[in-house]
Order: sequence, then structure tokens, then C-alpha cells
Amino acid sequence: MSIQSELKEFLLEKGASDVGFFSADDGVMKYGVSIVVRLSQAIVAEINDAPTHTYFNHYRSVNAFIDSLLLQAGLFLQKKGYKYITVAASQSINKDGWNYEGRYSHKKAACLAGLGTVGKNSLFMHGEFGSAVRLGTLFTDCPLEKEEREIVNFCDGCNICVNACPSHAIKGAMWKPGIDRDEIFDPSLCSEYMKNKFQKIGRGAVCGICMRVCPKNRL
Repeated sequence: MSIQSELKEFLLEKGASDVGFFSADDGVMKYGVSIVVRLSQAIVAEINDAPTHTYFNHYRSVNAFIDSLLLQAGLFLQKKGYKYITVAASQSINKDGWNYEGRYSHKKAACLAGLGTVGKNSLFMHGEFGSAVRLGTLFTDCPLEKEEREIVNFCDGCNICVNACPSHAIKGAMWKPGIDRDEIFDPSLCSEYMKNKFQKIGRGAVCGICMRVCPKNRL
């Protein structure tokens, strides 16, 4: 069994919902691993016009779980003689001011790995699980090959999330590779609304309404 197959089996046994592999010229290293963890359908279904305390706790717990998976994947690769660098599941790096960006885009990594696309809500849309997922990314010098999958854009003709967004941050444009995030989504509007309206629920750090209403999530 190849190292790639071993690593994928290892991560799936540890609880990852899906795993993909990619290469990137603009990455921290040449090759990468994208990890998908599906959120609880029951917890997401409880979101109505505001996030719940349960969802906030779940959001944090899944992020921590992904970070643990990334570390374990890195240690797995290190034992095989390869180097690795993890990208935190949820971490903003704002050295040049508040820009709502991390070290590397998990959505971009997952798209490069062929795991799905990006929705009008600017969330990653997994081919099977929809947008009710969280992502993690690991870079390595271990040669990895992308596994080809059919990618379907689920948002064509649908504006449910656009109409449901209370902050009006979702602009309704279709995502395509290379498009600037600001053309489809305004992160500042989303963030400010969360801080003002949901401060008592997870310090205004989560919302989830656009994810909750997405018909692809099969809730």
C-alpha cells in the first residue's frame, strides 16, 4: 500500500469524513492534504434566525478535532521521513490589518484536491455533504497525487442563502476559480453583524444561517 493510501485510511479511521490530496505552486510546500469533517446534522438543524450555544461549542470542538487530525497526519508523515506544516482549522493572520484570512485558504486546498467547490455563500461545498463541513489543510514534501472526482456546482439558479443572510453579506454571484472573494461575499458585513447580534452566543464568532438553509446539506 502506498504512503498516500495508508495516510488516507489512517485519517478516515481517526474520524475524518473525507480526505483529498493536491499540489500547489503557491503553497507552503509542494504537496498538500485536505481534511473534511462533517458537522452534526442535528446541531446544524437547530439554527434558526441565530446560532445556538450548542452550535458554537460544536464549531469549536470540530475545529480542535481537525487540528488534532492534522497533527497526527503530520506525525505519520514525519515517521516516514517527510516534513510537514499544518494550517490551523480556524485562525486568522492579520499582520497587515484585519483581513479575515488564514495562512492558506482551506477552501482553495479542498477545491484543488477535487473535494468540491465554493457556494454563493462563500462556504466550501463538499460533493456529498454540502456546506455543513469544516476543513483542515496540511502541507508536506511527500509526493501526493490528486484523486479525480466529478465536481458539480449546486448553486446555479438557487438564491436561498442570499435571501436568508441577515447581514446581506452574500452578493449572489457564482463562484469560479480565480474570482476575488469580495465579488461574492463581504466578510466585514458578516463579521460585524455577528459581533453586534450574537455577542452572547460564542462572543459573536459564529452564525451558520446560510449553512443551515442550504438545500444541499440534506437536513
